Amino acid sequence: MEQGEISLSDREFARIKSRVYQVAGISLSDAKRTLVVSRLSKIVRALGLPSFDAYVDYLERNGSASDGQDFVNALTTNLTRFYREDHHFEHLRSHVAGLIASKPRGTRLRIWSAGCSTGQEPYTIGMDLLAALPELKRWDFKILATDIDTAVLAKAAGGVYPENELNGLSAERARLLERAGSGSIRIPAAVRELVSFKPLNLIEPNWPMKGPFDAIFCRNVAIYFDKPTQGQVFSRLGKLLAPEAFLYIGHSENLGSGGEGFRLVGKTIYQIKQVNKRAAA
Repeated sequence: MEQGEISLSDREFARIKSRVYQVAGISLSDAKRTLVVSRLSKIVRALGLPSFDAYVDYLERNGSASDGQDFVNALTTNLTRFYREDHHFEHLRSHVAGLIASKPRGTRLRIWSAGCSTGQEPYTIGMDLLAALPELKRWDFKILATDIDTAVLAKAAGGVYPENELNGLSAERARLLERAGSGSIRIPAAVRELVSFKPLNLIEPNWPMKGPFDAIFCRNVAIYFDKPTQGQVFSRLGKLLAPEAFLYIGHSENLGSGGEGFRLVGKTIYQIKQVNKRAAA
């Protein structure tokens, strides 16, 4: 056990698992026990509390909204990179090119990155589409980026990343980002202006956005939910999609019980079924 870590009993672990499921829909497996100890010990110490039991008591009885957010932030995992699962961006590029060809200049285009982490996903969407389809500068084009973790949202909104984020990118793609000096890169202002970062808990009963969205990315988010919660979230996302829109999910995910209204059109790419019905009509 590292210095500063606190022992975690089975009962305390069960209480923490119950609370994070209740407030964020996150289903922690027993394999996450070490992660829980590592990430929460520093918070418990900072609050001057003697145990994890005392910490959960504090959250339930006296904790502020900020304390509750710190708890959730500590237990979320944020692994992302630019152009992750490249085939999704290739498909989106083709979809949006089709919209541009069929709709008048200035048309509304809305894309949602649900579970945006530190921002690489929504910024990739913006950079890639603007570079490939300059006509979008004359469209009403906006990207909504949400995450439950307020700490990663603050980093994302800054639009500055370490230069090693370019590793693995082609020279053409690397040129889409600006050099900011001191080993940093920056998202160009034209792309930053497209993206609005907002906190959102996907298991909240009421989402503030109304849609419709022309594409929704919800990748590697549902893996932290149990099966019923996954089905509910994907079903709700489907209700916010425009008729010809697409839902992009993570490579290890499936829609489960939320997939009844969708048809698979590509690798982890889904479209609502009514499009199929209309085509057949």
